[in-house]
Formats: sequence, C-alpha cells, structure tokens
Amino acid sequence: MSHKQLPPEFYPLMEQLQAIDFVLVELTLYLDTHPNDVEAIRQFNTCAKQRKYIKRQVEAIYGPLQQYGNSYSGCPWNWNDSPWPWQI
Repeated sequence: MSHKQLPPEFYPLMEQLQAIDFVLVELTLYLDTHPNDVEAIRQFNTCAKQRKYIKRQVEAIYGPLQQYGNSYSGCPWNWNDSPWPWQI
C-alpha cells in the first residue's frame, strides 16, 4: 500500500490535535484525584471543545482519524485510505 503525500498544512493540525489530546489526558488524571476542582473541569471542557473542532477540521480535509463510530466515513468508504493515524 502506498502512502499518499500530504500537504505541509496537515502536520500543524495534527500537532495541535496531539497537544490537546495530551492536555486532556493530563486533566483526566488530575480530575480523577481532584473531582471537585471547578477550574480544572472548565479547562477540560474547553479543551474537549477545541479537540472536537480540530478533529472536524482534519477529517473534513484528510479523512477519518478513528473508526468504530468515532468518525464518519466519506463515500466511498475511506477508512482504508492512507495515511492511517499511526502512520503519521
């Protein structure tokens, strides 16, 4: 299977997505032990919204990032189009 060439604009979007995912993981771990921290919950919710927005941008241009109902597919089915998320 050959990898499709991606434009340079793809990589900053993916870096933003990876950075926001890191923040969400860290906030999740923190909130597991500090469940009443209102400010941390606000930060988490803000980051979750940002992630959703960035993910939509990436998928609208480059195709789905996740499967099993977490991402919509174009027509024709485009989950098997490269690059797959782990190939980036």
